[in-house]
Amino acid sequence: MKTLGIIGCGAMGSAIAQSLQDSVLLYDSDGEKARSLEVQGKRTAVASLQELMKRSDCLLIAVKPQILATLYDQLREHGSAAKAWISIAAGVSLETLSEKLGTDEVVRFMPNIAAQMQASVTAIAASARTSKEHLSYAQQVAQSFGSAFILPESQFGAFIGISGSAIAYILQFYHALAMGGVAQGIAYPTALNIALETAKSAAYLALGTGKNPVELATTVCSAGGTTIEGMLALAEGGFDATVMQAVRKASEKSSKLEALAKDAKR
Repeated sequence: MKTLGIIGCGAMGSAIAQSLQDSVLLYDSDGEKARSLEVQGKRTAVASLQELMKRSDCLLIAVKPQILATLYDQLREHGSAAKAWISIAAGVSLETLSEKLGTDEVVRFMPNIAAQMQASVTAIAASARTSKEHLSYAQQVAQSFGSAFILPESQFGAFIGISGSAIAYILQFYHALAMGGVAQGIAYPTALNIALETAKSAAYLALGTGKNPVELATTVCSAGGTTIEGMLALAEGGFDATVMQAVRKASEKSSKLEALAKDAKR
């Protein structure tokens, strides 16, 4: 069984640590953050990066990209080339990670904030030189805090558009639905709960039946009824086009930021 060490115990690092069933080692430059996550026999804080590297088979990088850039020398000094790696550092490519860490055993994660509820949707990317064993292990780690999808790194921008950033679009849609309920006389807390439960039922329906969402939606639309009236309002407001544009904008912004990050390292 591999021992996983987590570098960084911020919001995402701590969420991942608390989701794992196997024992895990923790390191943060703020030692109190790591110690606050300790659970006897399951999560153990270590005093130094050197100790974490020595005791771990695989390291998960959960620090901001600018902090990671200051750690490469230490990681190489402590034997990064002999370890397997998982990184959630946004905008840091597999190519850069492999070069700086001195190994091809590198996988990138792109989780979303629902990791804290063990409900993240995480994209996974690995280079062609990464071993199948490490990719399989990384997938198991990702699935411990939600669902996981293996994608080419080139599709990470699109993934951000439909998941990483889109979770905010969906939350905004819940709010808009609730406000519509308020306008029709339902108190906001009640309207929001109704909207959230309805969204949950829609997801269960789509996942459970495996049917196309359009097919399911049309079954709800009776001729001259209430649902088709609401669907008409969405169409007139450019609902589909607006959502697709939001995905495109987020994807394009992600690509620009990653390009800037690469330029900055040259």
